[in-house]
Amino acid sequence: MVTYQVLRLAMADATGIRPDTDPDRASFSIALNTARDLPVQAAGVFNDTAIDLVGTIGRRILADLMPDRRIRTRPRVVKRAISKCNARGTVDRTSYKATISINILTTRTP
Repeated sequence: MVTYQVLRLAMADATGIRPDTDPDRASFSIALNTARDLPVQAAGVFNDTAIDLVGTIGRRILADLMPDRRIRTRPRVVKRAISKCNARGTVDRTSYKATISINILTTRTP
């Protein structure tokens, strides 16, 4: 969960640098793969040098942004329920009266 939040923060920071860039265009998979590859490749590991991992992730995100979202052609609507039972109407099941009876049968042994 921490890794997810850190990557989302890096994505938001990267898209916030560029004006008029929607944060939805940042790819989580690119951020995840970049964060995974940095320690494996030992990228940016030098003595006496500040390591800027968020900057590296941000540069790779900005280099390959996803396309803009399409404009909705129709407004969002609540779809009809898939279950046919719900399509018939609402039935109040709390007002039904139930009768419980218990019959105890004993067998006679001769």
